[in-house]
Amino acid sequence: MNQGSPGDWAPLDPTPGSPAPPNPFVHELHLSRLQRIKLCLLGALLAPIRVLLAFIVLFLLWPFAWLQVAGLTEAQLQEPITGWRKTVCHNGVLGLSRLLFFLLGFLRIRVRGQRASRLQAPVLVAAPHSTFFDPIVLLPCDLPKVVSRAENLSVPVIGALLRFNQAILVSRHDPASRRRVVEEVRRRATSGGKWPQVLFFPEGTCSNKKALLKFKPGAFIAGVPVQPVLIRYPNSLDTTSWAWRGPGVLKVLWLTASQPCSIVDVEFLPVYHPSPEESRNPTLYANNVQRVMAQALGIPATECEFVGSLPVIVVGRLKVSLEPQLWELGKVLRKAGLSPGRVDTGAEPGRSRMISQEEFARQLQLSDPRTVAGAFSYFQQDGQGLVDFRDVALALAALDGGRSLDELTRLAFELFAEEQAEGPGRLLYRQGFSTILHLLLGSPRPAAATLHAELCQAGPHQGLSLCQFQAFSLHDPLHGKLFSTYLRPSLKPQASVPGNPMSLANGTVPAPKQKGD
Repeated sequence: MNQGSPGDWAPLDPTPGSPAPPNPFVHELHLSRLQRIKLCLLGALLAPIRVLLAFIVLFLLWPFAWLQVAGLTEAQLQEPITGWRKTVCHNGVLGLSRLLFFLLGFLRIRVRGQRASRLQAPVLVAAPHSTFFDPIVLLPCDLPKVVSRAENLSVPVIGALLRFNQAILVSRHDPASRRRVVEEVRRRATSGGKWPQVLFFPEGTCSNKKALLKFKPGAFIAGVPVQPVLIRYPNSLDTTSWAWRGPGVLKVLWLTASQPCSIVDVEFLPVYHPSPEESRNPTLYANNVQRVMAQALGIPATECEFVGSLPVIVVGRLKVSLEPQLWELGKVLRKAGLSPGRVDTGAEPGRSRMISQEEFARQLQLSDPRTVAGAFSYFQQDGQGLVDFRDVALALAALDGGRSLDELTRLAFELFAEEQAEGPGRLLYRQGFSTILHLLLGSPRPAAATLHAELCQAGPHQGLSLCQFQAFSLHDPLHGKLFSTYLRPSLKPQASVPGNPMSLANGTVPAPKQKGD
């Protein structure tokens, strides 16, 4: 199998009249009047009883989970648990877990295909990941090991279940944690069947089931065969989806518990054996498995993903945030009654000047500590908690809206361009280019750096001149539209506006709904 280009899903110039792939980050639940009345009645009668009983069963799981690991040392927990603990506790947790989902309304789990043995496929990859109900897939998989955030250990009952599962834990706050997780996944996957299978949700976050998000390479690093597992909820009303924008946790739980019967389909696809090239390249391996699963599901395989807490889409050769933090910064400043155009920034072109939060407050004439802290957090800080004042100056200029796009891109170039080591003139190098795109478009810095290298290939230098930068940001047929959309946050495009960034990415314009609960 060959690796496809990053733009396989997101057409760069959507063909008029061609069907456009959906936005995987938004879920809207459209109900008829009759459905609303039915949900109100069942929500008042059925949901409270179901949720109460489910929580009782959840707490009944704790003794079995505790018993399996009670008295064992950390060294003993580094090996798979066997003997009576495995038999009694494993079967107890498995049975109670099935009862828990049954009480929530999942009366049927339909299984298709054949689950491979741990020797045939040490790793299972499940998709699409669309809801917090997806752990139901662990039941037909005989409770495989999972990967979870270390912070979940402190959650009552959930922490005990993770210890019972001997889950592989990753900490977002420890840079060395990811390396240890990679080593542990490789150790278990190559144990020759000694360890149970490890289950991954390779998308890493929830979508609306209408497209697959980009697969993260963690499940494929070991280079061993994997078995794809498809999850479907073939119900007349989609109450389970929990996307970035859509119903919140409590609403999804309540609506699902209000359904008379919810059905889950779990399908085991044939084991995917990696080629030698895929075994050496986890990203290639992940992309190819994603395409196989998308084809079986009949939905697009996308390059969309979450970077931090924000969804990122692909527009041309560039990754951009669906909603840049610049827009949120504008809301904070407007709420504080600040007009960015009235702020005298005084940033020096091409020269970094680091400022503290106190100086930031003085420059922006902000007095409320909460507003100051919130606005300051939008900028990248160094190890001493300082930010580059050029970042602030460019953000304020963009938010002001008083400059033309030509003036704004010229200002961005002047602020971050540097003198050439040899020869006259100034050039925009990788770091400055990445900073501009991150500030204005929400582009991840590594993706912006990659694009900078591609743009510089056509020229003799490792930097971009003003003409080259403006040719990319203003005159490129696709990226020019992108800049004009993002650089006017005060006129933020709504669903009906053709310049909406999602429209540029895939030819469709969603009507986002703010997440509740």
